[in-house]
Amino acid sequence: MEMTGERRIPAPRQQVWEALNDPQSLQAAIPGCESVERVGDDQFQAKVALKLGPMSAKFGGKVKLENLNPPASYTITGEGNGGAMGFAKGGADVALEELGPNETLLTYSVKAQVGGKMAQLGGRLIDSTAKQMADQFFNRFAAGLTPAPAEELVAAEAPAAEGAPRRVITSPAAAGTAPMAEAVAGTDTEYLADAGGPGPLTMHGAEGPSASGAPVSRPNPRPVDQAGLQPLRLLAAFEPFGLPLQFWGGAVIMLVILVLLFLW
Repeated sequence: MEMTGERRIPAPRQQVWEALNDPQSLQAAIPGCESVERVGDDQFQAKVALKLGPMSAKFGGKVKLENLNPPASYTITGEGNGGAMGFAKGGADVALEELGPNETLLTYSVKAQVGGKMAQLGGRLIDSTAKQMADQFFNRFAAGLTPAPAEELVAAEAPAAEGAPRRVITSPAAAGTAPMAEAVAGTDTEYLADAGGPGPLTMHGAEGPSASGAPVSRPNPRPVDQAGLQPLRLLAAFEPFGLPLQFWGGAVIMLVILVLLFLW
């Protein structure tokens, strides 16, 4: 399996080189990495949990740095054993090119071999998984070296210092001034023109003060006149010959229709 690529990193070349040799930075960037320990000046020991298609296993192995040319390039070689899943070994040439004071171009060329059950999964699956892991590694690695937001943004979110003047916002009614909103003729904002006037009539029955501070009125605030409904109730209860008025009304209408049909 062979793979090449490059990535622009927003950091000075020296800082990128130091991160590539730092166990904590590598552990944070490697997908599924459980630990990275330095066991020598140019050697690391790592444990990685890897999932490849339907198979998953934990790999343990050692990585050695060769052809060191700080802070420009080096070659990394290693071999890992995943038990019954198989093994992987290979190397990568890594080069750092300074594009500017705070930008570095990282290029890599990887050659690797896999054996055991992993090799039976097919080269296409292995290549796609390796490319996905490489993308995740460099995305995390670049994110770890991306400068933090400007200090003024952090200061803006910090709480006000003790004893600093505080800004108090009061409602227009409490301050005795005209409302901040503008009244527009022909709309439901006309009441804003008179801060001391009655509250608006709401269609949803809301309660509480309006924007001007006056109470809000409900629609139809007057109670229903029960005495005025009494004659209608008596008429509805009247049933000549034990039959309701609806029956007699329907009979009269049918009689009128029959008469009109015969006379026509």
